[in-house]
Amino acid sequence: MDTLDRIRGSLFLAGMGDALGAQTEQWTIAEIAEAHGGLVTRFGTPPPDTFAGANGGRSAEVTDDASQMYYLARALVAGGGALDRAGWIACLLDWADTCPKAGFMGPSTEGIVKALRRGEDVSRVGVIGRSSRKMTTVGNTNGAAMRVAPCGLVHPGDLEAACEQAFVTCLPSHDTDVAISAACAIAAGCAQAMAGDGLDGVLGACLRGATIGERLGRERARAVAGPQVLARAEMALEIAGRAGGDDLRFLAEIERKVGNSVLAAESVPAAIGVLAYAKGDPLRTIALASSIGNDTDSIAAMAGAIVGAMVGERRLPAALLAEFIEANRADYALDALAEGLAAIAAQPAAEVPR
Repeated sequence: MDTLDRIRGSLFLAGMGDALGAQTEQWTIAEIAEAHGGLVTRFGTPPPDTFAGANGGRSAEVTDDASQMYYLARALVAGGGALDRAGWIACLLDWADTCPKAGFMGPSTEGIVKALRRGEDVSRVGVIGRSSRKMTTVGNTNGAAMRVAPCGLVHPGDLEAACEQAFVTCLPSHDTDVAISAACAIAAGCAQAMAGDGLDGVLGACLRGATIGERLGRERARAVAGPQVLARAEMALEIAGRAGGDDLRFLAEIERKVGNSVLAAESVPAAIGVLAYAKGDPLRTIALASSIGNDTDSIAAMAGAIVGAMVGERRLPAALLAEFIEANRADYALDALAEGLAAIAAQPAAEVPR
């Protein structure tokens, strides 16, 4: 399997998961199972009580989640594999100004984008009164993790480099140790998947990335009160490891004990748990994640990005893939993005800018 095949697999399966989960975002597991006769396995028009449906989303189209990932990929390609703070902020504002999916933004991203547009001090977004302390919910969501996969795709096997680039894309919107830990878990998982490692190695890389990210967050950003991504991810893996063949029971236990909301400490560990339970099967991965309830599109996009890099484009479900490409290729130039990222990933590590 070559580098380009893995990158195409990651970009495509992340988007397919996003589009599949767009139909069920904010729904409960029971509602999803009843409406779809079990797991979600086909694209459909997102209903009006989902964020994608409320914003005119169509069948097989990505949402704000994967669209941010594609814009980040484009910026990385333009930068030869490296993106500094100014470059990332320019990328984020370009997405907010030009992407049709930017009509709905996550809570952390929206506040920062508004401040940047007004030329305001982003460090004051979410502060409590006249103090310098921010609310713990600000910057603690999964917006950085859902878009971060390209940072791992361009650094095959190099978890530290993947996490360093991921860290840049966490700021200024997701500046907590929790959100940074979550983003680095996904970036590291993608980096290890690109190296051709098996499922156990990739899961271990996710845990290692969570550890690296937590350290980066505490040293260079801000630490907040609340649950740890690493601990929740370990719990999710424990649940997946002892689960039997009852998919809905597995999803319910993840929801009950780990969580499935927009908070980074819930959705990223949930994605890692689904990744383990699905055992690297691409359709099973995004179907389970799209059926887990709550922030389904983000969870499916993150898990899909890692599995896609593991298995490559050739193992993706052909009919769904064709439908997805038809719905999204013109808006995001996916072929060119994949080729650009592959050219960077194929360079010797010493030649990739950091």
